[in-house]
Amino acid sequence: MVRKTSRVVIACAAMGVVLPVSGAPVASAAPGVGEYVALGDSWAADASLTQATGEFAPLGCAQSRGSYAKQVAAALAVPVFRDATCGGAMTVNMTAPQQVPFGVNPPQFDRLTPSTDLVTLEIGGNDAKLAVTVQQRLTADPAVSPCLDTLVAGDVDQMSVNIAAAEHKVTASIEGIRQRAPRARILLLDYFEGVSTGPGCFPTVPISDADADWLGRKLIELNAMLARVAQATGVELVDTYSTSAGHDGCQPPGTRWVEGLVPWSSDPPGPAVPFHPNQLGADHQARRVLAVLGG
Repeated sequence: MVRKTSRVVIACAAMGVVLPVSGAPVASAAPGVGEYVALGDSWAADASLTQATGEFAPLGCAQSRGSYAKQVAAALAVPVFRDATCGGAMTVNMTAPQQVPFGVNPPQFDRLTPSTDLVTLEIGGNDAKLAVTVQQRLTADPAVSPCLDTLVAGDVDQMSVNIAAAEHKVTASIEGIRQRAPRARILLLDYFEGVSTGPGCFPTVPISDADADWLGRKLIELNAMLARVAQATGVELVDTYSTSAGHDGCQPPGTRWVEGLVPWSSDPPGPAVPFHPNQLGADHQARRVLAVLGG
């Protein structure tokens, strides 16, 4: 979901050690899928350094070879699979190219065809500027609340304004998918619990308790918006949030499904993208997608 990925981080990805993917889900009972296209941002790409791949998109997109989309495609033995996901993507990048380190990711909709029969979409976090807010409001003083101080004034919560403004953009993205792939079954994913409501875990994640609680509530608000879009457009919502409690970035290695500030993961061991799913998180997303497809 990160809006910008530094060239230094992506350079590390280029040199990262490729490790085996563990915890791959078993095949679902879903009917045969002939052509699957994955769309979305870095939480759809499951942005990775140790498992970064340029097979489907420029290496600068930081796609993980263990991402949920790739796991779903493998579990369903999909004959034609295209992964357009890219770190930093916004809804505008469905129809416009995205400049990334080491290349340009073409408009994500370019991967859709009239024969596409399955599409997963995870988008909206960057449009709402939630991801970049997390990174820009880190603090060395647990007594201050830069998120609340800069984004909430009186009755106006700028993040709520951003989320509301993103709603029609996500809706338009789904309409664009239908125009290009009228046969496709469309699954819209929300974002699982990377940050929870209530007190944070300063200094492990250097965000004050007040800001951590606010961010947790904004994530719920973002997911509620995505649920409204799914209902209004008639697509299927993949709820990854409600089943992810207790796996946020404050939890210890082996329990957390998203990394905190320290750019190191134990799942798999090696450098990681802060505030993004690790392999355990990607496995969770894959299980939830397959559960919906098999339902």
